[in-house]
Amino acid sequence: MQYNHKTIEKKWRAKWAKDNLYKTAQEKGKKKYYVLDMFPYPSGEGLHVGHPRGYIATDVFARLKMLQGYNVLHPMGWDAFGLPAENYALKNKTHPRKATRKNIEIFKGQLEKLGFTYDWEREINTTDPEFYKWTQWVFLQMFKCGLAYESFEPINWCPGCQTGLANEDLEGGKCERCGSEIEQKPMRQWVLKITDYADRLLDDIDKLKDWDESIKEMQKNWIGRSFGAKIKFFLRNSRDSATSNSQELEVFTTRPDTLFGATYFVVAPENPLIGDWKLEIGNWNEVEGYIDQAKKKTELERTDLAKEKTGVKLDGVVAVNPVNGEELPVFVADYVMMHYGTGAIMAVPAHDERDWEFAWIMNQELRSKNKEEIKVKPVVEPIWEDFNFADVHPVYGRHNLKEESSKDTGDRMIEEEFNFVKKGEKCFTGEGISVNSDFLNGLETQEAKQKMIEWLERNGLGKKDVNYKLKDWVFSRQRYWGEPIPIIHCGKCGAVPVPEKDLPLELPEVDHYQPTGTGESPLAGITDWVNTNCPKCGGDAKRETNTMPQWAGSSWYYLRFIDPRNDQALVDKDKEKYWSPVDFYVGGAEHATRHLIYARFWHKFLYDIGVVNYDEPFKRLQHVGIILAEDGRKMSKRWGNVINPDDIVEQYGADSLRVYEMFMGPFSQSIAWSTNGLVGARKFLDRIYSLSEAVGSEPDKEEIVSLLHKTIKKVGEDIESFKLNTAVSALMILVNKIFEQQEGKISRGNCKKLLIILSPFAPHLSEEIWESLGEEKSIFKESWPEFDPELARDKTIELVIQINGKVRDKMEASADIAEEEAKKQALEREKIKEWIKDKEIVKVIFVPGRLVNIVIK
Repeated sequence: MQYNHKTIEKKWRAKWAKDNLYKTAQEKGKKKYYVLDMFPYPSGEGLHVGHPRGYIATDVFARLKMLQGYNVLHPMGWDAFGLPAENYALKNKTHPRKATRKNIEIFKGQLEKLGFTYDWEREINTTDPEFYKWTQWVFLQMFKCGLAYESFEPINWCPGCQTGLANEDLEGGKCERCGSEIEQKPMRQWVLKITDYADRLLDDIDKLKDWDESIKEMQKNWIGRSFGAKIKFFLRNSRDSATSNSQELEVFTTRPDTLFGATYFVVAPENPLIGDWKLEIGNWNEVEGYIDQAKKKTELERTDLAKEKTGVKLDGVVAVNPVNGEELPVFVADYVMMHYGTGAIMAVPAHDERDWEFAWIMNQELRSKNKEEIKVKPVVEPIWEDFNFADVHPVYGRHNLKEESSKDTGDRMIEEEFNFVKKGEKCFTGEGISVNSDFLNGLETQEAKQKMIEWLERNGLGKKDVNYKLKDWVFSRQRYWGEPIPIIHCGKCGAVPVPEKDLPLELPEVDHYQPTGTGESPLAGITDWVNTNCPKCGGDAKRETNTMPQWAGSSWYYLRFIDPRNDQALVDKDKEKYWSPVDFYVGGAEHATRHLIYARFWHKFLYDIGVVNYDEPFKRLQHVGIILAEDGRKMSKRWGNVINPDDIVEQYGADSLRVYEMFMGPFSQSIAWSTNGLVGARKFLDRIYSLSEAVGSEPDKEEIVSLLHKTIKKVGEDIESFKLNTAVSALMILVNKIFEQQEGKISRGNCKKLLIILSPFAPHLSEEIWESLGEEKSIFKESWPEFDPELARDKTIELVIQINGKVRDKMEASADIAEEEAKKQALEREKIKEWIKDKEIVKVIFVPGRLVNIVIK
């Protein structure tokens, strides 16, 4: 029996809106739950069926919490500033403000059709001056605290988008938006000192108990904290060391214990010291040519371990090893990056894979020119009893030696292999005992590190240090569509903050906003906006013309949902204390090293200045898998495989789409769309609708009652753990059983329980049937039904029977079967008797509720 989804869904969306069912207010004494989606970027194409997957899931979760008695905050807004919106507007020859307004209208209309629990009175838009007023306010607080500063260093310049980018905006050394090769271009820009928070961002990851481990690991790797030492080397002219001036250069290393093994020195192609030594370098033309070639390579190409290392020796320049005075040849090589450490390294080829590979390649060239080769000097030997043969051999390891091989054979093979290291033909990267290292000889690695650091500090040649992969956040974009940076430049006073009373500093209306390509924002040409007076001295001054990146507003937007109309503060303290932190945050895993790091940084700063009460913004995090097209490819206009959710809602109904997307597979996994699967979801809902025509007063069968209580338990637990596909599966099994056992009839009381546990997935249909049963209040004003533990308990289970760990049979048994009885029944099975015939039984293992494993000789 089919139902008219168009009439029913339209009816209930209108009634929910009229009754303000989802309006959220602070209620003292009532437990709160804040569930949040990563808000969308409203593109011109609108939503396809892959986008709502996360929104449906959070809505299912929010409805469960409502039914459990929580005061639920589940808001929605728009992340609408930035390059994509501006590029879309340029492509369509319109203004980004006009395009954004139209795109939001489309997105909102699509979302409203799906029946979400959003309180639209809390809707926010990052391009609204009343919102970005507070983004600018946060920037000013950072400026006052020294966390926002101007820099003139080379940045990632995208020639396609014609703007500077942060490292996090790159993919494989290319622009994440347009795919252009990135150039290093010196430019004035604003930078946020996120590195000041690096330790807290890293250490506090341990507080995030309910985050996916893969996301936490990605953050740890991106921050990339390394402990070691900074060591002072000295560069000088190799041809006249007696009179040559020396230049001090620090390097960072995680292995100061290997300093005696340093045999050459490397500087990054971007390192300015190369230019300082131009007159001393005998092969300048060759060096300059190499530097030009390095500029054309992406960071990925330069750091790829599989790529052959290249470099050029700086003839006429040597580096002096501070620990022993040895002169080391100096090379320029593009496998060293300027933004890591100091843009220079001491190279220890005996104990570093990249250094060894580079030395091996360079030595071939040096040998062909009859020049002195790079030395490979081992200074660490393994501790033999702990040594893994695989540490020095990529194929053969002690674990690969045959069992019958004797220890002597293994040790001999290890010793023979390590002879290659001693000869400079392999490197050993593990820890061990220091050798050939003067005062470090005989010390284990950790002790040797400490003693070397003490020696360096005592002699003024180095110090203990920490290094990070994370770099300060380039916060300027040379584009129009972004939050204006609230700084005024005065020739007398320097960079002066816009007075807070004058916020928001609004974007000017313009006819032309195309990027200039010169490194200046289009705002630079709007003289009546740029020219102003200094708030400090009153003299002539100019406004900052760079704008903020897209990530600015999204770094704190979740707080504004708590108090969206406050014009006196970013958020009211009492309201923030009640609603914060976000209890459950759902979105794409691609934001692990951008949005989530940025938001945690901003939140910690706001915590430090007393704006928020908690030092982490998001308690629980869940990422969503992509829905692919039916052809297995990503949905794209290019492939012509995009499915519009509006079409699905029109033909099958919003509830069918909701149920299908939750049922199609594990939430965090990518999966292909299936129209057949959607049809199956619709048929399931049709069956439930037909139940409403067969509600009676006769009691249900014991088997159905028991299964209902099991389903109540499972659906509640599965929604909590975001196993949404198995929750829907359990509902389907229950409904099928009702038709099998009771011809599609059900008692009124149990029908109501079924509707309540179905309602998070299919809210429109559930409300319709609920009303047909004579109920006047919304189903979402009810309470989640309790299950009877005794009725929900399995009476029988399936026990797997294994022999030596391999499944050989299965049997049905009582759920509370005793160990001895389970073993007895397993051994008496005919299949098992055949397997154990004439065999000695060593032992029988029983795992309650799961298996019996028989171990035989």
